[in-house]
Amino acid sequence: MSTQTPPDRSIWAQREERSNFAALRAMTWVSLRLGRPFGRVLLRGIVLYYLLFAPAARRASRAYLTRVLGRRAHWRDVYRHLFVFGATIHDRVYLLNERFDMFDIRVEGGQLVDAALAGERGALLIGAHFGSFEVLRAIGRTRPHLRVAIMMYEENARNVNAALATVNPAVKQDVIRLGRPEAMLEAREYLDGGAMIGMLADRTLRQDGGDTLLPLEFLGARVGFPLGPMRMAAMLKRPVIFLTGVYRGGNRYDVHFEALADFSDTARGDRAAQVEAAVERYAALLEKHCRNAPYNWFNFFDFWRESAETASGERQRVPANAATHLPLGKDL
Repeated sequence: MSTQTPPDRSIWAQREERSNFAALRAMTWVSLRLGRPFGRVLLRGIVLYYLLFAPAARRASRAYLTRVLGRRAHWRDVYRHLFVFGATIHDRVYLLNERFDMFDIRVEGGQLVDAALAGERGALLIGAHFGSFEVLRAIGRTRPHLRVAIMMYEENARNVNAALATVNPAVKQDVIRLGRPEAMLEAREYLDGGAMIGMLADRTLRQDGGDTLLPLEFLGARVGFPLGPMRMAAMLKRPVIFLTGVYRGGNRYDVHFEALADFSDTARGDRAAQVEAAVERYAALLEKHCRNAPYNWFNFFDFWRESAETASGERQRVPANAATHLPLGKDL
């Protein structure tokens, strides 16, 4: 199967961070002092503002929803999409402050995490910009030995740490900063200690946009998915678990752990084929969850236009998630 390597630096890596930390601090204060229902009222106004004044995110949302819903998406669908995104970020205020009692969190496939913890060799948790990754903190209550380090680029790590400090200064985030020679060594040390490593794999890991993409069918069109995360898992010789924290409305989240790949015994000669097979399964799992919970996927850019350029061998850039410029902050 042919692959493409986009030569240009990713737009998401170039774009200046525009999260409004003052607004995040104010929203945190309101949410913790006046409660989640009042915070939700405030959130509806914020979402309405972005529905009216963020045309690029609005167009991208409508294009995605039209595909996944199988009909023309209306403004109500776009509003709901933006609201679900905002709701998952709003709930991070409570999850980061360990208010787990406020949520109904249901777990499917938790035995995969238990097996990885029992093996004491760690595993990779591969997700997407889908639902909430933060609900994993609630899972950690029942698994005291669960430790998750996140792999991301240094600039993103600084923004994340600043946002976390705004929501709860006591929160500490284990971060493996990509783009450094020692990153793989640090990742191996975490895994050898029985920790999990979390990554999002629906965008390239390469800050320069140079990750090789594998063109696959996704929601009715050809889309380029990065090979980098699976190549990293293969080099580390670890199992890979697909993770989603689906927001179901109200206070409910459904957390799904699903077996994706296991590179523990993969021979070097078989690595390339196994990596491609893992990326194909990743895309299939992501499509399944998009169809089951369509408002939970938060890629607010023209995903199909960009991917069409990749599939045709033209220049591709992977833009930032435009809707992450809500005042609640960017990808905590």
